[in-house]
Amino acid sequence: MHEMSLVEGMRTIIDRVAADPGIVRVTRVRVEIGRFAGVEKAALSFAWDVVMHGSKAEGAALEIIDLPGTALCYDCGATAQIESRLDPCPVCGSGKVMPEQGDEMRIKDMEVI
Repeated sequence: MHEMSLVEGMRTIIDRVAADPGIVRVTRVRVEIGRFAGVEKAALSFAWDVVMHGSKAEGAALEIIDLPGTALCYDCGATAQIESRLDPCPVCGSGKVMPEQGDEMRIKDMEVI
């Protein structure tokens, strides 16, 4: 389950930010995850509760924002949303597409008190 190591990396970032003496607690973390990132959301949520135990983010809400996958078509030049990396261009039907967006995973923002 690589989601555990992903959340451990997130905790490193959160701990660094939350080290500010003015921050008492992290109440919410919003994470953007692309369609092609290969992250299992249920496993990520489970790992979140386990990894955040004992930190300033313990009990914080984890909000997952889904990002679409997009690809550039080499034949027609269109950039369009695709559901799978292997989908053809939805504009012209060509199979010559290069995914451009959808691999990412990043912390968008955090709410703290």
